[in-house]
Amino acid sequence: MGDYLRVTKECTPDSLDPALAGAIRDHIEKHEPGDIFSSVLFCCETTSTRKKKRLLAGKPEVILTGILLTPQWLIWAAGKENEIPGVISARLRDIQVQDYEKSELYKLIQDTGLSISGLRMDAVVLGSAFIGLGTEPAAQTFREKLKDAIAKAKII
Repeated sequence: MGDYLRVTKECTPDSLDPALAGAIRDHIEKHEPGDIFSSVLFCCETTSTRKKKRLLAGKPEVILTGILLTPQWLIWAAGKENEIPGVISARLRDIQVQDYEKSELYKLIQDTGLSISGLRMDAVVLGSAFIGLGTEPAAQTFREKLKDAIAKAKII
């Protein structure tokens, strides 16, 4: 497996880690994509803990990721514990998603999560991103709901 042990849990926007929730709120206020919080289809949080590789490696690195899914938007914030997280958002109609485990990169680095490709908010060129997820039921539910929401958003 990859360098991280990932654990994903379902939550509400109000129960997201405060730093993640604050970064997402700031992003929404800055970019004004609408009333996101009243239309959340799914919310989850992943804790990714870097596996120790050396005996005296010190405290392991922890990355927190918070995800909001609405009928039109995917918004996620991620950052190292005790640091300001970064936020990415994209209209569902402008992205594609693939299970990372089915991608070509999985042959090089085994990990669990989603590969997102397409156009992010305010971007002028296509890009890609990785969202690390655990193997828990919440992660599987998020995968299903995201794929379903993308399919519905492209019909409209």
